[in-house]
This record gives sequence, structure tokens and C-alpha cells, in this order.
Amino acid sequence: MNDTSQRVDFLLDALTREEKLRLVSGRTDPDGTATGYLPGVDRLGVPEFRLVDGPLGVRAEGKRATAFPASIAVAAAFGPELAREMGAAMAREARALDQDALLAPGTNLIRVPHCGRNFEYYSEDPVLASRTTAGAVAGIHDEDVIATVKHYVANNQETDRVRVSSEVDERTLRELYLRPFRAAVEADVGSVMTAYNRVNGTHMSDHERLVGDVLKGEWGFDGYVVSDWYGTESTVGAATAGLDLEMPGVPVGTEDTDPESDWEWPAGDDLEGEAAEIMGGLPDGTKAGLFGDPLAAAIDAGEVPADRLDDMVRRLLGQLDRIGRLEDEGGESGSGDGSSKSDGELDTPRHRRLAETIAARGTVLLENDDALPLGEETDIAVIGPNVHEARLGGGGSSETTPFRSTSPVAGLRARAAGEVAVARGVDSVPDLSLFDVLPFVGEGEGEQLADEPTTESVGIDASDPSIDAAVEAARDAAAAVVFVRDRTTEAKDRDSLRLPGEQDELVAAVAGAADETVVVVNSSGPVELPWREDVDAILEAWYPGQADGAAIAEVLYGDRDPGGRLPVTFAPEGAYPASNERRYPGVDGRAHYEEGVFVGYRHFDRDDVEAEPTYPFGHGHSYADLSYRAASVVDDRTVRVTIENAADRSGREVVQAYLRPPYSSPVDRPVRELAGFESVELAAGETRTLELELESRALGRYDAEAGWTIDPGTYTVELARSARDVRETVSLEVDSENEV
Repeated sequence: MNDTSQRVDFLLDALTREEKLRLVSGRTDPDGTATGYLPGVDRLGVPEFRLVDGPLGVRAEGKRATAFPASIAVAAAFGPELAREMGAAMAREARALDQDALLAPGTNLIRVPHCGRNFEYYSEDPVLASRTTAGAVAGIHDEDVIATVKHYVANNQETDRVRVSSEVDERTLRELYLRPFRAAVEADVGSVMTAYNRVNGTHMSDHERLVGDVLKGEWGFDGYVVSDWYGTESTVGAATAGLDLEMPGVPVGTEDTDPESDWEWPAGDDLEGEAAEIMGGLPDGTKAGLFGDPLAAAIDAGEVPADRLDDMVRRLLGQLDRIGRLEDEGGESGSGDGSSKSDGELDTPRHRRLAETIAARGTVLLENDDALPLGEETDIAVIGPNVHEARLGGGGSSETTPFRSTSPVAGLRARAAGEVAVARGVDSVPDLSLFDVLPFVGEGEGEQLADEPTTESVGIDASDPSIDAAVEAARDAAAAVVFVRDRTTEAKDRDSLRLPGEQDELVAAVAGAADETVVVVNSSGPVELPWREDVDAILEAWYPGQADGAAIAEVLYGDRDPGGRLPVTFAPEGAYPASNERRYPGVDGRAHYEEGVFVGYRHFDRDDVEAEPTYPFGHGHSYADLSYRAASVVDDRTVRVTIENAADRSGREVVQAYLRPPYSSPVDRPVRELAGFESVELAAGETRTLELELESRALGRYDAEAGWTIDPGTYTVELARSARDVRETVSLEVDSENEV
């Protein structure tokens, strides 16, 4: 028996039932910083335990932290190693703020382009999402903080998210939506958070098959399962299904949460407009405490086995011991206590550099008609409603308050050698946040910490903006750089893929006047770009975080090659598979996943789909001149290809390997599926030969009776720059049926 199990066994024997019950139901953090809190057991050396929001940075109440780029930007870099570095950096910041578990990464697949939380997720593709998730989990654990992968599972919309049932078949669950979570478990994730929604009629906190049988039984997950906040639906159902930790265990607006508060949970019919929509995506904050006295009563009644409580506590204590937070019987700290490590880092130079690197690496060059990179002495006009502030992220639990940030205006002024004129053109696009509806969260924090930049503080004319003034500025400059953005928040989906306000009109007017027009898009996912054929270059920069202006300046001037590729398909609004009411947002509380495995690029590859993607999955240009040659098969899981950069400048390529299944497959399979990728930087004139290992589950398919299987036959491996830009192909022979 190892030291960890001995220490946990000792504690389980020594803890009273009352103490065990306190360890499975969250309380209010007396320090007021944590998102979730357990008080610990002083007499046995079980410490306080704090869980804190992510995944774009640490959101400790009343504290600042590095605001990293949105998760979708991390995925756009196609670099799991960057996800690992960012996970480690966030964990160091969590430790510096006395937090033990990070509520990150989020890894739900992007099924619905309107989803208000897509910016917190990685991709429409399970291979990209899985590898990025595994990297983030490993990085968080590298720094002795517990990673919490979320939201398990099929949580793909914010509309009615606390009630809607995702009606999805087993094959689709296994081939798409479960795979990133399985990757997290294979990376030894410490915690899994259940989603608010139901799956096939059962709330995820009560879902015995998916939590107990699949996650814990089939996959062997040995960490703890925590509810989303106020997302525990029952006592007996959740406990017997496999939920280990209720968060929080006290309702809002009570003496337990705030003795001074007379605040009441808002009624949906008292609100209007966006506030009412957000309220529809929120759980009932008065429903809590189901793992307290009710759990004790259920155990006494024989409805929940007594050893289930021990299992809950064992799983939690095991993770506390893993990060060195427990003491043995002699009072010594446990193994892995991080004694050789520092107490964390906050806003350090390497964290700032990493935030900037990820923001630049994740920027995607969608179009370029020789307008970029900008010349050193080029006079530019910086135009856009919010050019005076960095685009930190969307609204909700991922909001992070940085120590510093760089706006587009500041970043370009610092980099430009030519003249920089500024015009907003249209009114600012206001931020949107569920916290506007929930004033008890972060109350007063805005005044205390925000230090919001204003038009005056960055030297912009504070008078009413006008498109005419923007057009004049664009006409006088050699190039106009227009920044546009969407607005999103947790708990509400976007109403449309069009940019809000008059931003489309602004771009069209500037494009008609400027010699060259470059558009920088800050969005949570796909947006419609009706003016794209009228401008000279388009960059998709997502939500770049605190380094916004510095990172985009590096890309615009060619200091960095745009390293990003699209992790999600851009297409006309009505062309996506979940485009009818039955599929999204659902009818009678049920969203039917009738498209099955044909999500994202898989959908657009089908013969009967008339609409072409605006920009396909994996798309993105480089400033370099990159070519492919000499593809070959190394073995049954590895292919080789040579990449050459013929340009006189360095460039970054993301080599993508797609698999086309054999024609003899007994089921309808996607035309192609991503099976591997590698992001590589090549110096001017450099040639490099790469070997790409293919993901075994990308070759396979899920059969309800046989499980994961690989069909025999000839597979075509496409070495490509995107799902629609194949450069080399090779054949891979599989002689007999194999298990994955």
C-alpha cells in the first residue's frame, strides 16, 4: 500500500460522518475569493479547499490575474504545448492566490455557432479538442493544482441550458462529444464537472450511466465529480449516479452566504430583453444543500449506501493528497507537496509573454490580397468602436481582471513608424455579462479593479463617433485597419452571426474609401462577413486577452507569421447542421442531435449539402511560401511529409492529416476526419520532413455492440492545409478488423 492510500485510509477511519458530510457540500469562502469552498477538518489536518473559476485566467473575487486569450484562440494555434504552458501559468497564478483547484479546461465541442460560450471551448473537432484538453490538464497538474474538465457532457448551447435535454445517440456521443472528456481522463484529470443540461431525459448530475458507468467504470476515472454551481438536481439520484461534490451547498440570499444581504433571486418575469434571456440560462440559486442533511437522511433510510459517502470523500482526499495538501498521522506534509516549487506566480514577465505569444499564434489570416504585412513607414488609420480597449473575453465565470492590458490603439501606436490616425466610426459595442443580472457576484468589483480605459485616456476624440469621420481618416491614410467585435456571455446564445450595431456598415464605408482595408475580427466563433470581398485582408483574432494590441501589432507588421488556423467552420448562418428549431434550440425542452456525427466540416463535406463554407475548418494563410511534397507511409499509424518554405521570410505551417475511410464501411461515415496535426515554424528557405502520428480513434468508429472498431480496407490519408485544401495523399492498408 502506498503512502497516499495509507494517508487517505487513515483519514477515512478518523473522520466522523458529520465531518465527511461537510467535505462533500460547498460553503461560502470566508476570504471571499474562491468560487467554491470546503472548510476542511482542523483536528485531522485536512485543510481548507478552494476552487476558482477559469479557463481564460484565474477569476478570484476581488483579485487581479493574467487575462489569457480565449480557449478558442488557444485551439486555433493547433499547439497542445501552448495549452500546457497556459494551464501551468494559470495554475501558478491560482496558487499565488491561495486556490487549490482550477475550474478549467472547458472542452465541449462547438455544435451550434450561436452558443454564447463557444469562446471558452476549443473546437468543432474531437481530435483537436482532445489534444488541446490533454495539454491544458497536464499543465495545470504540472504545478500541483487540480484541473477540472467541464461541462460533462453534450452541453452545446446556453439557451435553456439548465432544462434542455440533448437527445443524442450513442455513436454520436462516443465519436464526438465524449472524446475530449475521455482524453482528459487519460491525461489523469483530477476532477470532472457535470453540465446543467439533461442527456436523453436525465440531468447530468443524476446520470448514472454516463457518470457512474462510463466515466468512473469504463474509463476508470478516480478523481471526484463536482456539480456545476447550483446544478445538483437531487440527493439520492446524484449520489447514486456518481456525483461526489455539491457546489455550492448553501443557497444564495441566505444568512449562510451573506448575513447582511436582503437580495432575492430575480424572477424571470420581472426582467426584459437580454436580462430575461440570461435569466433563462441560469440555475435556481435557492436550490442547494442536497448533500447535507438530506444525504444523511438518505443514508439512514438505506436509499444511498453508506460506503458511497466514503467513496466521495476518498476521491476528494486523494486529489488533495496528490497536490500535497494533506498531512500524515505525524503531521508531516504528504508526498508531492510542491515543497521544491514556489508559492506561485502572478503577473510575471513570462506569463505576460505567454499571453502575447498565444494571442499571436492563434490569430488566423483569413484573406490577404498583398495588404499584409504592413510596411514599416505606412501611415494607418485605426478604426473601430472599441479600439481604445483590449478584448479580454466574453461574459460570465471566465471573466478575468488583469493588472495591465494593451488596446489596439496603444499596440499599433507603439509599433508603427508611420502616422496613426484614430476614429471610432460608430458607438462602442457594450460588453454583455450574466453578472449584470446577478449583482451578488463580484458586487463592487468593477469600481475597485476594472480601471477601464476610456476614449480620453488613450487620446481619442470623445465626441460622438461618425462613419463620415472614419471614412475621412481612412481616405487620408495609406491603409485602414478596422477592428470589429461581437458580444457574448455565458447563459445566453447570440441572436445572430451578424456583427452587432452598425459595424458592417462601417467596414463597407471604409472599404469604399481607403486605398487598402484590413479588418481585424474579435469574435467568439463564426461570424458573417458580408463585406469580405470588398476588403484587402481579414484577420480573425478571437478574444486575445490582455495582450490584444501588442499581439495584433506583431502580426500586422509581420514580426510574427499568423500561426492560427480555424478550429471551427465559418459558413452562412442557415447552413450549419443545427439550423432548424428541432435541432436548436429544441422543441418542448429537447434539442435533437439528428445530424449525428456530421457536425462542422463533416456536415459540409456531405454530397447533399448545397452551401459551401465561407472558410473551412483548418483554413488560414501564412506570409511565407509553403509547399508539400514526398508524402509516404511510415507504419500503420504514422505518415511522413516534407514541407518547404520558399520565401525569404520565416513562416508557420499547421500540417493537417485527414483520414478518408474505406468505401466498404458498413455505416455512413464522414468523408474525412482529422486524425493528426503539427504546427511547425520554418525559417526562410528551410525544408523539413515531419512525421505525424494518427489518432487511433480517428481511424475507428463506434459500434453499439462491438465498441470502438477499425474497419479493414484502404484508408486515404490527406496531408492538407485545411479540410478543403489537400496537398498530398497516401494510402494506408488495414488488413483485418481491429479494436481501438
